[in-house]
Amino acid sequence: MVLTIDIGNSRITVGLYGSDGAPRFVAALDSGRDLPRDRCALELAGLFRLYGQDPAQVDGAILSCVVPPLETAVADAVALLTSRRPLVVGPGIKTGLNIRSDLHNQLGSDIVASSVAAMAKYPSPVIVVDLGTATTFSLLRDGVYEGCAILPGVRLGLEALSRGTAELPLIALEAPASPLGRNTVDAMRAGVVYGHAGMVDSMAARFEAACGQPAAAVVATGGNAPLILPHCARPIVHDPHLLLDGLYLLYRKNTEKHRKG
Repeated sequence: MVLTIDIGNSRITVGLYGSDGAPRFVAALDSGRDLPRDRCALELAGLFRLYGQDPAQVDGAILSCVVPPLETAVADAVALLTSRRPLVVGPGIKTGLNIRSDLHNQLGSDIVASSVAAMAKYPSPVIVVDLGTATTFSLLRDGVYEGCAILPGVRLGLEALSRGTAELPLIALEAPASPLGRNTVDAMRAGVVYGHAGMVDSMAARFEAACGQPAAAVVATGGNAPLILPHCARPIVHDPHLLLDGLYLLYRKNTEKHRKG
């Protein structure tokens, strides 16, 4: 089995994949910036117990990280729990992507992993929308990573709206019943949710215009996708495990020769 871990700004997502490429479980942990190795190992061990899996059966592990202070602690925790040092997505990892030169050393490991999975699972050209802490758009065409756009995510936008104004409150993010808010709270929710949905539709159209052809697929992932996608006008595929699928594929790509030998 292969343990895949994505260390994001808001949470750590963990997936355990069997030899058939299907996840045995997918779960999330809080990504506190001061997470020590031993506590991380205990939380990972708890997930294995919860889902009835044995860490000793893990053949290998791979992680992506956009929170550098956590990378070493999580990698050490994985090694402590499974006796397998994880691969880390970064320089030297074979991806199979032809990344435009200006972006080659700048793409986050989460974007790389999601792009690898999208290239393997969907027809070209494909637009990948990651609705996480930040919202990112990526365009892949014929194995080439053409470019991306990055903007504040849904919750970041809502927090900025509340903290940057004198009279707008901090509120929980929920889907509003209508884009026509009848009070301050509903108006804020309507603006953030419907506004973000409209932005997703608009950016996908702009990517298609820049590409010069319609996208064969628009795929969305990330924790905010279930909140936003129902309000988008265009059909968008929801693939919640896209990033972890990409990590699994990257692990196989980078260990294939060793395993055959």
